[in-house]
Amino acid sequence: MTICCTYAIESTTAFKCSTRRDVCERAVHRQEDAAAGSVWDIAFSKDPQQKYLYLCDGENEKVYIMDRESLQISTSFGDGGRQPGQFYGVHSIAVDSKGNIYTTETYQGHRVQKFVYKGTEPVTKMDQGVVWPKKST
Repeated sequence: MTICCTYAIESTTAFKCSTRRDVCERAVHRQEDAAAGSVWDIAFSKDPQQKYLYLCDGENEKVYIMDRESLQISTSFGDGGRQPGQFYGVHSIAVDSKGNIYTTETYQGHRVQKFVYKGTEPVTKMDQGVVWPKKST
């Protein structure tokens, strides 16, 4: 079992992670050109190594996917709004045993969204935007 706490210090978000075998503490400094944000919740990928962190940013209405070891952002998805794949106060995040991601929304969002795990592939852009079905041509 892994326990991870997050807290913000000005433009730094610090992660203090603890497992039965080890304890680690890391800090992620916000880039100068990055928007202000806030980590509202965090979850780990379900692979045995828990390679990825999933962070809900309720301020910017996004979910960030980060490499757990380096804490580098791999990509993000979502945007503000009330349509599927958009967030209105994305508040909580959880991952089931199949790798599906569930998010909840606060304020007037009042909903749960499920993002179905379909495997991994190389990241082609930093921000995936709204995960919305593609129009067929």
